[in-house]
Amino acid sequence: MRIARVDPFQPDPEPIALAADLLKMGKLVAFPTETVYGLGANALDEGAVQSIFSVKSRPGYNPLIVHVADVESARRLTAVWPQSAERLARAFWPGPLTLILPKHPIIPHAVTAGLSSVAVRVPAHPVAQALLRAAALPIAAPSANRSSEVSPTTANHVAQSLGEAVDLILDGGPTPLGIESTVLDLSGAQPVLLRPGLLSTKELEPVLKVPLQTLRELAGAAARPSPGMLNRHYAPRAALKLYRQHETDRALQLASTAKAEKRIVGALLLSSLDAPLTHPIAMPAEPGAYARLLYASLHSLDALACDLILVECPPESPSWDGIRDRLQRAATPL
Repeated sequence: MRIARVDPFQPDPEPIALAADLLKMGKLVAFPTETVYGLGANALDEGAVQSIFSVKSRPGYNPLIVHVADVESARRLTAVWPQSAERLARAFWPGPLTLILPKHPIIPHAVTAGLSSVAVRVPAHPVAQALLRAAALPIAAPSANRSSEVSPTTANHVAQSLGEAVDLILDGGPTPLGIESTVLDLSGAQPVLLRPGLLSTKELEPVLKVPLQTLRELAGAAARPSPGMLNRHYAPRAALKLYRQHETDRALQLASTAKAEKRIVGALLLSSLDAPLTHPIAMPAEPGAYARLLYASLHSLDALACDLILVECPPESPSWDGIRDRLQRAATPL
C-alpha cells in the first residue's frame, strides 16, 4: 500500500497521473470526494469491479455508484436521460447527489447488482475531479472501508480498514461534508428517495416539481436499487445506542451498568447527559457541521476502545434526515 499526499485544492499532477495509470491497469485507488473517501476501480472493467467487492467483503446485491467528471459523461452511461435528471444535474452537480437511471449496456452487471439501472454522480472534490479527468474513465467507487463499517473521512481511516488491499491511497485530507450522497431513483414514473443525505427534500422537490416518494426497506439477498440500503451499515465496533430525550433514564442506566462492569463508554451529545461517560463528545447543533464530524468521531471512539457509544438522536427535521439514517443503521436496539 502506498499513500500519496495530494493538495486538496490544487491536486499535484504526479500522484494523480500515477493513480490514473493504476486504474487503467485494473488496480484499486482510494481517493477523497466531498462526502467520504471512495475505493475506486475502472467501472468498465468487470474484473476490477469484482476486486472492490472482494476487498470490502461487500455483498454482490449491493450496487456501486459510478463517478464521472461531468454531465455529458453521465449521459453516456445511461439509456435514458429524462428532463428531471437534467434539472437536478444543473442544480446540484458537481455535488453530493447520486441519480439512478436506466443503464447503458456498456456498464458491467457487477456494478449494478444485475439491475437494469445505474447510479451516477459527478463529485465536486478537486482531487476526485482531477483523477476522473486524468484517467478519462468512469470510476466505480463505494466508501473505502470494509462493508458495514464506519465510512472513512481521512486517508488514515482507509489505511486502517483496508491496508495493503489498496494499491494507492490519495491523501487529500479530511473530506468536507462527511456523509454519503443523497440518492434519487429516476428510473421509474415517479422520483424516489433511496438514501437521504445533506441535500434534503426541501431543496430537491422544488427542482423536481413533484413530491419525492420513499422506498420500503428490502431484506435478505434481494438486489438493492442503491448503496446504503443495508439494514446494518456505517457501524462502529462498539455497540451504538441511540436515545431520545424521553429515553434519557435508559441511557443513564446503560452508562452506569457499563461503568460497574468496567467497560468504556463514549457518547455523541447534542445536550448534556449527567452520566458516567468515559469519552463524551459534544456535537454541533447544525446538521452540516454534525455530519462533517460524525464518522471521524465514531472512528476516534473506536480507537479509544469504547465498548458502548451512546448517541443522542438528532432532531426530526428534513435537514437531519441523512444523519438520522446513518445513525439508525449503525445502532443496535436500546
